[in-house]
Amino acid sequence: MKLHYQMVGSGQALVIIHGLFGSSDNWRALAKQLAHYAKVITVDLRNHGRSPHSPEQNYQLMSDDLAELLDDLNLDMVDIIGHSLGGKVAMAFSQRYPQRVRKLMVVDVSPRQYQDEHSNIFNALLGVNLSRFSRRNEVDEALKLSIPDKTVRQFLLMNLDVNGEQLNWRINLQALFAIYPQLLEPVCQNTEIKIDSCFIRGGRSGYVGDDDVTLISTIFPNAEIVTIEQAGHWVHAEEPQLFIDKVKQFFNYD
Repeated sequence: MKLHYQMVGSGQALVIIHGLFGSSDNWRALAKQLAHYAKVITVDLRNHGRSPHSPEQNYQLMSDDLAELLDDLNLDMVDIIGHSLGGKVAMAFSQRYPQRVRKLMVVDVSPRQYQDEHSNIFNALLGVNLSRFSRRNEVDEALKLSIPDKTVRQFLLMNLDVNGEQLNWRINLQALFAIYPQLLEPVCQNTEIKIDSCFIRGGRSGYVGDDDVTLISTIFPNAEIVTIEQAGHWVHAEEPQLFIDKVKQFFNYD
């Protein structure tokens, strides 16, 4: 599958992979900063952003999608940052294509099985009849009861295409909801990946606990674990300067 991507900067290639309900647009500001040090390629996973839709989605397919993009861009080896779902894709890619990863950074996710924490969001978004609305703020108002957190609503509403006569979701909600259980599955089981790795977790997030640190260290023996204490799950958005500083240090950006 030909993934949509955005590219800025020059030098060593750095691929950034967003999380569930995200897109390359979420990383535009940070990509612009990192473009001073690297060729930054932010991708849209299948069924997200401006990438094609498909009824099939799993970690093997997403890894192969990324490999196809690197082939198209004539990139043999890259650095990778993946957040949440994108972090699991990055781990799976590192297992499947270890020779193509120089360094790996995973943001606030573990390779383990996760519990369902998003069905309420899927149901809320699928329950909105977009034909009744013409503006983003109207949809925001309609979601207030089911998704009371304004920050979460604003993040989700970035998936709303408001350029045509009819509002539409860019994200393939129906397909993602159908395959969501597969996205919760573990990756990199019963294996050892010796790529230099950095796992960043938010101190206020529950996604990576102490048991996860043990699991990560077993699968990724060359990993360092970093906690940014004041951040939640969206570490890069909540503490952008601390995050950028760690990226520069880990990837040896001058």
